[in-house]
Amino acid sequence: MPETSDTDAKSTAETDTAPPESQAEPTDDLVTTRHSITVKRRKLAYTAQTGRIVLRKEVLDDGTFDGHKPKAEVYVTAYTLDGADPTTRPVTFAFNGGPGSSSIWLHLGVLGPRRAVAGDVNDPEPPPYGLADNPDTLLAHSDLVFIDPVSTGYSRAVDGEKPGDYHGFTPDVESVGEVIRLWTSRNQRWLSPKFVAGESYGTLRAAALAAHLQSRHGLYLNGLLLISSVLDMGTIRFTEGNELPYSLFVPTYAAIAHYHGKHGDRELADVLAEAEEFASRDLPWALQRGARLDADERAEVVAKLAELTGLSEDYVDRVNLRIEHVRFFTELLRDEGLVTGRMDGRFTTWEPDGGREHMSDDASVSRIIGAYSAAFNHYVRAELQYESDLPYEILSMDVNRAWSYSDFEGRAVSVVDSLSGAMRENPHLKVHVALGHYDGATPYYAAEHVIAQLRIPQELHANVETAYYPAGHMMYVRPESRVQQGKDLAAFVKSASNR
Repeated sequence: MPETSDTDAKSTAETDTAPPESQAEPTDDLVTTRHSITVKRRKLAYTAQTGRIVLRKEVLDDGTFDGHKPKAEVYVTAYTLDGADPTTRPVTFAFNGGPGSSSIWLHLGVLGPRRAVAGDVNDPEPPPYGLADNPDTLLAHSDLVFIDPVSTGYSRAVDGEKPGDYHGFTPDVESVGEVIRLWTSRNQRWLSPKFVAGESYGTLRAAALAAHLQSRHGLYLNGLLLISSVLDMGTIRFTEGNELPYSLFVPTYAAIAHYHGKHGDRELADVLAEAEEFASRDLPWALQRGARLDADERAEVVAKLAELTGLSEDYVDRVNLRIEHVRFFTELLRDEGLVTGRMDGRFTTWEPDGGREHMSDDASVSRIIGAYSAAFNHYVRAELQYESDLPYEILSMDVNRAWSYSDFEGRAVSVVDSLSGAMRENPHLKVHVALGHYDGATPYYAAEHVIAQLRIPQELHANVETAYYPAGHMMYVRPESRVQQGKDLAAFVKSASNR
């Protein structure tokens, strides 16, 4: 055995005790690629950059600064138009909701330059699915940055940190806001027109972000794109003592019933107008009257509610005029052995247990998620050239179930005050609200109710516009709606950019 010097022995010992590579401080791992797409005979050359950005936090230990320490790695995909002037080119930060959802739906559904080929309710795409250019992409009018909140997509807490620290209203807003600040600063985009787009819970996040970015960083937005909006959870949660949802869901029930032939040859617009009037006047009055309704009054309300929703008078009477949404989707087509979708009431699937109160499957999710999963997992490696062995978490129910709303202890989760304050402080802030008539998760009439409650001067209500689609929660699943929505979002961004 050869002899070793003291120096050699020391060197060997240092090597043996060095921290493993997995414990090295994390760094950004962004990958850049270049692409092009033709939109209306115009060739757009653009740069894609995707990967994880390290979020850091200034740490104080007993009042002493202890460093700027990594806390999480957040996965983003950014698309920027080559050769554009950053001071006039808009940029839109986008995410979905859940909470617990990645940004895959907006990314590959309507906003991004590539889209998942999923088909629609009457023409579903079979496996192994596909990927296509998206000529309706918002990239023609705005740069795009898609953000996956912590524990969704490829985003994770760093070694030694708790993922649960990000699974709540305030830490979620703060972490996503930090991603927006970092990207804006690193890419010299503070003078760009800036927009935030959210879907579903992402609309609640987006409204909160408008206020947070203003107050924390002085970052003022030009506009919010609220797709399938819910700004007050009290309007959609069927909890004891909360009568609002039982009325606000009725127009959506009527729309879904109409789609499935429960209203004969009546026009949808006529059915919705009748349902909205009933939901705003007669039904709320009847619900608050309770046992004070006499028999004739109750019978009249039962008959009208049954007629609008397509349910039997016997069922409406048995549930005491209070139709919970999942029970509705399960009940409407029970005699046909089918249930309708929650996210999109146009979809149906077979229910193996005809006695269930709550459906066993939401076909409006299960029929399309495979196409989005296949498209993204191919796209991210083959075209964006980003590689990770982590599973891409499309929709984490573990995150959803553990989500904390501790900020709202004893009251409904609402950002009405936050959005109202942001609009009063920034009277240039414009809001676009996109709503699907067949959306049983965030019903359009509930969104209308909340918009009307914004605490803003009457003149600022002109800053809010609404767009309606004969589709569901992800209205872009319907091809005709995707095309129209592309036009609507482009028009909004152009008008709100102030350039």
